[in-house]
Amino acid sequence: MDDRAAKRTGYPLTIPDALLNSEPMRTACATRNFAEVFRLVNRRTGSSYAVMAAAIGKMTSSRISDVIRGVRGIRGKEVIERIADGFGIPGQMLDLPPRSWEGSPESIDDPDSDHNRVPTALVDKQERAEYSDSEMPHDSEVASVDRRAFVSASAAALTVGQMPPAQLDRGRRVIQALDVMGNDSSGEIADSVGELVDHYSLTMSSMAPVEVYDELVVVRSYVNGYLKNPGAMRRYKDMNLATGWLSCLLAIAACDMGAHAAANLWCADAERRSREAGHPELAGWAMLTKSMVAYYQGRPRQSAALASQGHNATSIGMVVHAKLAAQEMRAAAMAGDAEGMDNSMRYAAKAMKRIPPSRVKLTGSFSIALADDPPYTATSLMLLGRYPEAVSATDRVIQTHYRAETRQHGENPSGYARALLIMGLAKAGTGDLDEAVSAGHAALTGSRPAWPTVVLAGKLNEVLKRDFSSARQTAEYNARYLETTGRMSSQAQPPTPCEGRE
Repeated sequence: MDDRAAKRTGYPLTIPDALLNSEPMRTACATRNFAEVFRLVNRRTGSSYAVMAAAIGKMTSSRISDVIRGVRGIRGKEVIERIADGFGIPGQMLDLPPRSWEGSPESIDDPDSDHNRVPTALVDKQERAEYSDSEMPHDSEVASVDRRAFVSASAAALTVGQMPPAQLDRGRRVIQALDVMGNDSSGEIADSVGELVDHYSLTMSSMAPVEVYDELVVVRSYVNGYLKNPGAMRRYKDMNLATGWLSCLLAIAACDMGAHAAANLWCADAERRSREAGHPELAGWAMLTKSMVAYYQGRPRQSAALASQGHNATSIGMVVHAKLAAQEMRAAAMAGDAEGMDNSMRYAAKAMKRIPPSRVKLTGSFSIALADDPPYTATSLMLLGRYPEAVSATDRVIQTHYRAETRQHGENPSGYARALLIMGLAKAGTGDLDEAVSAGHAALTGSRPAWPTVVLAGKLNEVLKRDFSSARQTAEYNARYLETTGRMSSQAQPPTPCEGRE
C-alpha cells in the first residue's frame, strides 16, 4: 500500500500515486481546474460520478457531471478542502494547509481507532446521494477501491461517532469465536464464515437494519483481514466467495437503511468477488439489490434495466433468476407498461417452476416464496390500477406467508409491513378508507421501519390525503406517519421518500 493510502484508512477513495504525480493532474491542481481533476479521476481510476460524489461528501453525481461539462464551477474553500480529502490530494497541491490525514497513519485493525469514526467529509453523503437514470453506477464505472480503506470507511459511513457499544460487543463476540476456530485450522474458519452467511441471511430481516449493518461490518472487516493471512491460502476461493456474500448482505442492510451509496459500493464488491470465484449467482443477488434501490427511488426504467442485466447474467433454475424476473415485472408495472409486466410475470412463473427443490430456500435474504403468483404480483397489480385483483393477491400473500404465528415470532416484520402497505394502497384504490387506514396503522407498529417500508407508508399517506382529504381517518394516519418519521429522525437521519410513483 502507498504511504499516502496507509494514512487514509478512513476514506473510501484514494487516487494512486501514479495519477497524483502525473503532469496533467499536477497542472490541474495548480490551476484549480476541477473539471480536469474530476475528469482524470473518473477516467484513470474508473470511479463513477456517484462514487466520486460520495467520496467528497455533500455533493451529488449530477454536480460532478456539471463541473466536468463546464456548466458549474468550484469556488468555495470548504468544497475544495472536501475534494482534497475525498481524493487524497495533499493540501499543498491545491494551495491549502496540510490535511489532517497527512499525519501518522492509524491501524484499521484497532476497532477503537479514530479512523473507525466517520470522517467529516463523509457525514451525510450516504443519505444524500442523488442519481438520475443515466447516473446510476454501472459495473464498469465502480472504482476498484483499496480493500482496507473500503472496509474502514464503510464501517463508519452510517454511524456518526463510534458504533453503539452493544452492537460492537456482538460483533466482537463473533470474531472472538472465529479467532478460536482459526487457531484450530484454516478450514474451520472458512466453514464457519459460510455458516455465518447462512445465519445472517436468516435473521437479518427480524433485526433493525442499523444493528445488523454494524454487526456485519465488524465481521466483514475481520474476514477481510484474515484473507491476508498465509494460512487462508488453502481455502482462499471459499473465503473470498463467503466475503462476497457478506458484502451482499451488507448491501441489503444498507438498502433497508436508505443508504444508497453504501449499498452500491457493497454490491460492487460482491460482484467483483463473484467474478473472481466464477459464481454468477452472487452477482445476481447484488444486481437485485441495486434494482431494488432504483425501484424505491421511483426510477422504474433503471430498476428494470438492472434487473434485466442480472437476469441475463444468471441461469434459469437459480432462485435469483426468478426473483430478478419478478423484479423486472414490478418495475414494468411502475412504469405503466402493462404488456411488459404480463410478459415478465409469465416468465417469472416459468422460472419458479424450474427451480430444483434442493435449491429452494423459503426464508431468509436469499429465499423465494413459492406460491401460485410470482413475488411482487400484488404490488404490480396495484401499480397498474387493478385494485380488486391486488387486494386478492395481497390477501393470499399475507395468509400464506405471514400467518399469525409467523408474525408473533417476528421472522420478517419488514416484509409483513410492506405487504400491509400494499394492501392499504389497494384498499384505498377500491375506495375502502377504513381498511386502508387500518392496514397502514398496523404496518407502522415497528420501532424502526426499514427505508422501503417508509417509502410505501409515505405513498399511502399521499394517496389518502389526495382521495380522502377531509376524513378524520386520514388525519389520524398522517399523524402516525409523521410520528414514525420524526422518531426515526431523532435516532438517525431519516430516509427521504422517493418522488414519482411507488
